[in-house]
Amino acid sequence: MDNGAGRAWSPGAIPPEEYALRVLHQDHAAALWRYALRLTRGDEARAQDAVQETLLRAWRHPRVLGTSGDHARRWLFTTLRTRVIDEWRARQVRPEVVTDQVPERQVADHVDTAIQGLVVTEALRKLTPAHRQVLVECFYGGRSVNEAAERIGIPPGTVKSRLYYALRALKLALEEAGVITEENR
Repeated sequence: MDNGAGRAWSPGAIPPEEYALRVLHQDHAAALWRYALRLTRGDEARAQDAVQETLLRAWRHPRVLGTSGDHARRWLFTTLRTRVIDEWRARQVRPEVVTDQVPERQVADHVDTAIQGLVVTEALRKLTPAHRQVLVECFYGGRSVNEAAERIGIPPGTVKSRLYYALRALKLALEEAGVITEENR
């Protein structure tokens, strides 16, 4: 077999779990991909996320890695289907936030606005570049999650995840700066 770098590898050269996962991927990834595409109605980014999450879950469950091909295949397909259904249900409960229209806020005192802008800018500098990028694209650029994903070149699910963690980190940075307090939450 080839390890992707042109060198042959043997089962003993890598940890058994990694070898089992490689075999599982080699045997089932193409079929999982086709199934995921059908379940997501052709949404390649969601299908890719679903397949990756399914294989990650298999890696976290070593009992699946050591089972026969048929049992592992049934487990993978069931896990993939469950993951896609769970994602669909979550989107029904928490629909995607549309950031195309940024609400206009009138602020009487321009000095307060300027100071808040400086504080937020400083808080944004404390974020990782990936988190800062999605915040700027979605909130300051007024792009939807799908538009931001296309512009950045990552799946929409990754944009959503990064937005969630970026907002948490931004809130923490603003709390540290004293902008957000218990009284104004």
